[in-house]
Amino acid sequence: MRRPSRLFTRSLVAAAAIISAACAQNTATTSGHEHDTMVMPAAAPSAAVPGDSALAPGATTAAARLASSPRHGEWVTIRTGPQAGDSLRLWVVYPQRSTKAPVVVVVHEIFGLSTWVRSVADQLAADGFIAIAPDFLTGKVAYAPPDTVPSQVATAAIRTLDMDVVQRQIDAAAAYGMALPAALPRYGVVGFCWGGSVSFQHAVHSPTLGASVVYYGTSPASASLVSVRAPVLGLYGAEDARVGATIPPADSAMRALGKEYTHHSFAGAGHGFLRGQDQMNGANLAAARAAWPMTIQFFRDKLEH
Repeated sequence: MRRPSRLFTRSLVAAAAIISAACAQNTATTSGHEHDTMVMPAAAPSAAVPGDSALAPGATTAAARLASSPRHGEWVTIRTGPQAGDSLRLWVVYPQRSTKAPVVVVVHEIFGLSTWVRSVADQLAADGFIAIAPDFLTGKVAYAPPDTVPSQVATAAIRTLDMDVVQRQIDAAAAYGMALPAALPRYGVVGFCWGGSVSFQHAVHSPTLGASVVYYGTSPASASLVSVRAPVLGLYGAEDARVGATIPPADSAMRALGKEYTHHSFAGAGHGFLRGQDQMNGANLAAARAAWPMTIQFFRDKLEH
């Protein structure tokens, strides 16, 4: 599959009515900046979890998996607005399939577009999707090639982002992907930690989204969920009490509104279980092994049929 040689620019204009709250307000912030307190380990654990080619890798195996991938991945820069600095760097990975594929936009953690996030995108491509991972810190931090940012630098930069701009950038990344000759005109979004919260918020933002998968991200304010159209799948660690506290209000609101919100909290698993598969005495690995097939099946059901 080949991408077009020209850059694709598309803007989406959304209009929304201000609606009074019918459901109780939850305690989650909607800014996307304050919710994620995950700390990246100072050093890699001593033993890596053995690789499973049917599962997105953990942090300790991501680089090797990415280096050995047979799939085509490439960097692309697109325009996302009228100003000179309105550009967004994307990591795009193509599946090996003979038919057109749905698009999945991958929203990175608060640590930026890391090798681990790119390896997750590669696994989504292995599972049959055109995976597009935007770098929301494009032009805002200095990179040690190809994509590594010190966690403190990335975290500080993430907290300065305009979340309305982030949502428009997801729109632009999805539009770019769906315009590729090899793509179906349908897209989903998946995010992790900070990106999980952004992915749930994207379901609030976008009327054209096909599916949202939230990995251990806080839920939006209950009153905002009235605008959700896409089905949402939430995947959480049962030991992640801070994020877990935002699940019941979202569940109640989505049920009252007749929206589809399916969620699973995995026993013994903590925040960031897909990245940290070698942590929490095996509970994170068990959670990852359960959550990833759910993710793929959810996207197949919602985007391919």
